[in-house]
Amino acid sequence: MIRTRQLLTLIVGAAALALAAPSGMAWTKNSPAVITQPVGAAAEKPNIVFVLTDDMSSNLLPYMSEVQKLQSQGMTFSDFVVSNSLCCPSRASLFTGRYPHNTGVLSNEGPKGGFDAFHSGGEERDTFATALQAKGYRTAMMGKYLNGYSPNDTVAGQKPYVPPGWNQWDVVGGGYEGYDYKLAHNHKIESHGDRPEDYLTDVLSAKGTAFVRKSAAANKPFLLEIALFTPHGPSTPAPRHENAFPGLEAPRSPAYDKLPTNAPPWLARQDRLTEGEKNTIDRKFRKRAQALQSVDGMIRKLRNALTRAGVADDTYIVFGSDNGFHLGEYRLKAGKQTAFDTDVRVPLVIAGPGVAAGRTSNAQVSNIDLAPTFQRIGGAPVSSRVDGHSLLPLLDGGSDANWRTLNLIEHRHADQSPDDPDNSGGESISPPNYHALRTNSYTYIEYGSGAKEYYDLRTDPYQLHNTVGQLGGARLDNLHDALTRLKNCRGEGCWSAGNP
Repeated sequence: MIRTRQLLTLIVGAAALALAAPSGMAWTKNSPAVITQPVGAAAEKPNIVFVLTDDMSSNLLPYMSEVQKLQSQGMTFSDFVVSNSLCCPSRASLFTGRYPHNTGVLSNEGPKGGFDAFHSGGEERDTFATALQAKGYRTAMMGKYLNGYSPNDTVAGQKPYVPPGWNQWDVVGGGYEGYDYKLAHNHKIESHGDRPEDYLTDVLSAKGTAFVRKSAAANKPFLLEIALFTPHGPSTPAPRHENAFPGLEAPRSPAYDKLPTNAPPWLARQDRLTEGEKNTIDRKFRKRAQALQSVDGMIRKLRNALTRAGVADDTYIVFGSDNGFHLGEYRLKAGKQTAFDTDVRVPLVIAGPGVAAGRTSNAQVSNIDLAPTFQRIGGAPVSSRVDGHSLLPLLDGGSDANWRTLNLIEHRHADQSPDDPDNSGGESISPPNYHALRTNSYTYIEYGSGAKEYYDLRTDPYQLHNTVGQLGGARLDNLHDALTRLKNCRGEGCWSAGNP
């Protein structure tokens, strides 16, 4: 492939392509992507490598040196927010660019959750994978898909089932332990045991680098998503990393073991952490950092494979997480699903063709923005049903001021079964139903019960003072109206709803 830039792209949660958009120009999701090429060179479709972690909180970034290198070579999004801090609703939004209230995937299980809801609702027929495959891309999905998917199940007459849009399918049903799993390799099942060479992240790394080599040799543009089970509990590290970071403790931020003032009823009942609970939290954080070392090594191997294949300069690498995670903050043990930044603000880094090195964007971007970004990279049209917006203008140096100002967070309470891997051994707490607004200056939350929270992020970045009682009636009405517009928005109307 023709080399267009001397940069690799990594997105911690998103990918990007250069789009010429003069400052002040109105951006639309269907604006054409412009790829600058050397004079006389034929235009080529850039490749995309999307590395997605599971439950990775931002405070783990200091333990990933390869991701830090990508940050120095690309763009870091400091306010990347997920639409729902739970695996399946978030991943459904990643695939489709639509909010949970539009995908219908609101939880991990049940009629409105997991793989069953995504499949039965027809969402698989319109994803970034189907759009790019239609444009001639070789596409591969590896690792974790959606809760409830199993290689052993027959779906739509297929066993294992392979959704539309994927040329290569290497997906595991329950790979949280890292060993003893079944992997669907297209329509065949591969069994893996408990040998060191069966460690799941290493298996996916080898499959990913092989896909890069074969796709480059075929001179075809490609999309590769590797979705890890790491650092999700039980956070099993590779044997070579089991003794890394001896004595490492979980960060003691100002929110650690502390309740916000005027906490909502579900949170106010939380007791202080015991010494035993603090020790358990430290052990879990250390294991999470250890488990991510194999992911960091995988990124290095993917980058080397791209370089050896001669396609590094034409490739966007995307690295991110489906949601964040709290460990001790607000007296909560292991878990997610709250509207606090620990759970909804996750890493997003992008490096690639035309992306300025070492830049940080403070734009209010969301996981619904990744699908339209990928589609515009590949020159695919973006449906009017998509709620998100392509990140290409930001990656090309556009001003953050032209972006949306409001992000929507949704949560539906669900009683978690003992078998749900997100139950965290019974420690995880699912708050009552809520909808929230997240901006660069505040977080506003409305619960179905009528309770409300408001945190001023400019003066209270750790969200320790709920000051909703100090807001006037007119301000509360404006916040409620803005939240109502977003939680009911569909398609292109979501862009205007996010820019009141």
